[in-house]
Amino acid sequence: MKKELNVVQGRIGEFDSCKYLEKKRFKIIEQNYKNKLGEIDIIAKDKNIIVFVEVKKRNTLAFGRPSEAVNLQKQRKIRQVATLYLVKNKLLDNQCRFDVIEVVGEEINHIENAF
Repeated sequence: MKKELNVVQGRIGEFDSCKYLEKKRFKIIEQNYKNKLGEIDIIAKDKNIIVFVEVKKRNTLAFGRPSEAVNLQKQRKIRQVATLYLVKNKLLDNQCRFDVIEVVGEEINHIENAF
């Protein structure tokens, strides 16, 4: 039951993050992109830059900032998934970056070039 609640909260965080990015004129390319290596929450375009976004949502800061959950292991996994995405879509010549969006309650904090 708790895991299901976390999944629902995560999806709400991703939905809110997409709306936030669209207001900043990002073009959403994919949501919950999956390949054999893993998943990326949001793939978007910021002008000509492909942006891979990890979304972390928490109700409070009692257990620290949500972005702190994006540790080196998680970053490596996201990079691997992103590389395969770029290869499969013949986008290796494109500039890209990795952002984190943390959602705490109703507050959204967008960390560009997070790693």
